[in-house]
Amino acid sequence: MRQSSIEADIQTDTYQATLLHKEFAQSLNVVILVKTNLKTNARSHVILFYSDLSLSYEKIIDYYKLRFQIEFNFRDAKQFWGLEDFMNRGQTAVTNAVNLSFFMVNLSHYLLAQFREDNPASGIVDLKAYCRGFRYVREMLKMLPEPPEPILLSQIFAKLTSLGRIHNASTAVEPS
Repeated sequence: MRQSSIEADIQTDTYQATLLHKEFAQSLNVVILVKTNLKTNARSHVILFYSDLSLSYEKIIDYYKLRFQIEFNFRDAKQFWGLEDFMNRGQTAVTNAVNLSFFMVNLSHYLLAQFREDNPASGIVDLKAYCRGFRYVREMLKMLPEPPEPILLSQIFAKLTSLGRIHNASTAVEPS
């Protein structure tokens, strides 16, 4: 055992060993994380491995964290920002699409951090629904001969910005 820690009733035990791969005789640097819920005694196991035998368990864990962050960013770019639906094949067009998608991933994570101050359970879908509803209200208001009363305006914003959301919206809607 390399390390044991407890955080929020979850005990994490970290083990590290050099083991031989079954299929191809190569030594692997293996890190095993055993997470135990101290209230329910439920356990989960995570196995990480690396071919560099000199790496510490902390470095291997950090590399996997970075790897999964990259994978989640690609998933977000494909799922939420159109990278999967992009049809052009030219180098410049593909480069532009990838850059725009990842710009939107970064921007949405920044905006989501602010959005979660009032809506802690919200995700990207909720943020997009809120922004879309906000835009619809602003466009509708341009068509009215005069702006509605502030109370009615607040209700309109609350209703339209909650359409398409997964999680309930906070009641603190402040249109600008």
